Parts: sequence; structure tokens; C-alpha cells
Amino acid sequence: MVGRDAIVAEIPRLRRYARALTGDAGRADDLVQDALERALSKWLLWRHGSDLRAWLFTIMHNIFVNQVRMSQLIEFRADEDIPDPLTRATQGDGLALRDLDRALAELPLEQREVLLLVGLEELSYLETAQVLGVPLGTVMSRLSRARVRLGKLLEGQAGGASFGASLKVVK
Repeated sequence: MVGRDAIVAEIPRLRRYARALTGDAGRADDLVQDALERALSKWLLWRHGSDLRAWLFTIMHNIFVNQVRMSQLIEFRADEDIPDPLTRATQGDGLALRDLDRALAELPLEQREVLLLVGLEELSYLETAQVLGVPLGTVMSRLSRARVRLGKLLEGQAGGASFGASLKVVK
């Protein structure tokens, strides 16, 4: 039987994914707490022998989707309010993180979820499909579109590349 230690071991992964989804440490902690509370209250529904991590991610994902549906608010934040999850040694690293955070925020939710579950949380495609409740092919196509779009967004932010096209040579 999976015990308390196994659930506690998953909390850092849940927090990391929640933080990436919400973009806010407080909301992420609330989301993780809600997911753990629901998991404990529904413990008898967990199938022994199945992946505990995928089950917990599924619960948290469903809570998050319900919260998004209920709020339907778009939150715009100033640059100084964008969370910086890591403290880096150089300014360049900080700028790259900020650009990545902004680019991830611009992805559609469906693409961002798949990208974070596969890329950050290292879930398999099948586990990701189970967490999100979508077919395996949907996971693969969303991931492909997310990678392409993220690359384009990051190219446009790198070094002000988008400004060069609008400049004209003046003699």
C-alpha cells in the first residue's frame, strides 16, 4: 500500500506544475492544497498498482480547469510582477527566464499543459494523455504545436529581433 511518504514525495512536482500553470506562488500553493485534500478524501478511488503521480496530476489538473472555467478572467501583470522562480547568477539568464515565462504564458492553455507535463514533469505521452483525459494523438499534436509556437515566440523576443523589420535606413 502506498503510504504518506509516497504522497509527500510528489508535492514538489505538484507545486512546480501548479506554479507553471498559475504563474503565482500563492495560487499554486492553494491549487496543490486543494488537490491533496481531494486526493485524501477520494483515496479509496485510487487503483492500487497504478501510477500515483499521474493520479495526483489528474486531480490537480481537473481542479485547475474548473477554476479557470469559473473565473474566466484574464489577468494582465506588469513586468515587475512576473514571478522569477529561480535566482540566476547572470542578467542574461534572468532575461532568458523572463522571456521563457512570457512565451509560455502566451501559449494556449491546452498546449502549455502538455508542454509542461512532458517537458518539465517528464511524464510519458501516455501518462499525459491520462492526466488530461485526451487521446494519445491529441497529446502528440498539441506538443508539436506548442514546441513550434514556443520557438517562434522565443525567436521574436530574442535580442529584439522583431524590431529590426520595422526600421528603415535614413540617408
